[in-house]
Amino acid sequence: MSFFSVIIPLYNKEAHILDTLKSIFDQNFKDYEIIIVNDGSTDNSWEKIKDLENSKLKTFNNENQGVSQARNFAMKQAKGDYFTFLDADDIWGENHLQDLFKLTLDYPNCGLYCTNYTYDYGNDFIVKPIFPTLPKNNDWKGIVSDFFLASLKFRIATTISVAIPNKIVNTIGYFDTNFTSGQDTDYWTRIALLYPVAFTKKTSAVINIAADNRISNTHPSKRKFMTFEKFLEDEKTNTSLKKFNDMYRSELAIKHKIVGDTKTADFYKSNIDYANINWKKKILLKLPNSILMPLWKFKQWLKTKKIDSYI
Repeated sequence: MSFFSVIIPLYNKEAHILDTLKSIFDQNFKDYEIIIVNDGSTDNSWEKIKDLENSKLKTFNNENQGVSQARNFAMKQAKGDYFTFLDADDIWGENHLQDLFKLTLDYPNCGLYCTNYTYDYGNDFIVKPIFPTLPKNNDWKGIVSDFFLASLKFRIATTISVAIPNKIVNTIGYFDTNFTSGQDTDYWTRIALLYPVAFTKKTSAVINIAADNRISNTHPSKRKFMTFEKFLEDEKTNTSLKKFNDMYRSELAIKHKIVGDTKTADFYKSNIDYANINWKKKILLKLPNSILMPLWKFKQWLKTKKIDSYI
């Protein structure tokens, strides 16, 4: 038995997986196991890790079934008291597991434990999330009073910065395999609807936006996005959840509109209460593709100049 089980799905990350593993081996907190599920990689990812000798490391070589299937498989093999998750191109600071461990001691009845994180866009362009609804002091930690309201600007929970109790799968189940994008947000939502969420502002995880083969960079036509249908009843009584989901719906509608998929864009737009989204989103939803595409390209250019943008 270990305190943490570190779950890593691996698909075509040969350039990053060893750095990711090193960030785990360098943890100050040592009571963990690592479970890597190779999800049918077609590069040398499996060759990079299959012969590594480390008593904490368990590796499985499966056919390609998608990231959710890989995570679910790993969770079923796991022996730790808590699951943590790390994508095969992201990294942790050396105190990450220690900070999560302290959260579990301080707030033992939570279903979700989260640390702060940064986005690394490459070329020394780093974006650190801010959470306006939380207390202002930089070292704050505690129970998040309204998980969905706190997640409107940046997400309180990201896959690489959370821990959940192993036993929670008895109530929540596993990651939804019916879609290939948003399955993590879906999972944290399901947990946060039933359990308290603890958060620390200490930053201990880095999302490597500049990494090769990121799913988020895949064309929308090749991804199956969450539809929010399972949350429609909860949205009737939880105004923060409704607002959070409407912001997400608007992002997905804009994403599909940019690539000319008006049918899917209209599907997401049809369930939006426009009182829940900001004026920028309202304008973007009304713009034609001929304007949206140049705006999107401009946004990408701004990132190359190390300028964050919410266009």
